[in-house]
Amino acid sequence: MSINLTAEQESIVTNLIATGGFQTADEVLQAALTLLETERESHQAWLLRTRELVSRGIESLEQSDGEIYTEESLNELIDEIRIQERTKLGTPK
Repeated sequence: MSINLTAEQESIVTNLIATGGFQTADEVLQAALTLLETERESHQAWLLRTRELVSRGIESLEQSDGEIYTEESLNELIDEIRIQERTKLGTPK
């Protein structure tokens, strides 16, 4: 397999070898691919977990275990929290 690098990519590889982090361009490529694979696996795990949590949330709402908030109700809740915090701190509205 042949890989063509841009001038910027080649400069990065050359710099990594020159600073002693790697012996060869092959080592740089191997480290980059390992990192990419690790990141991809991490993203896949996050995606599966997120889907699971969303699914649980939907099930909870369908069972009426949750409360649905609108933008208006969230703004009212935020206002209530701010008033409570100001009251605790003794700050005027």
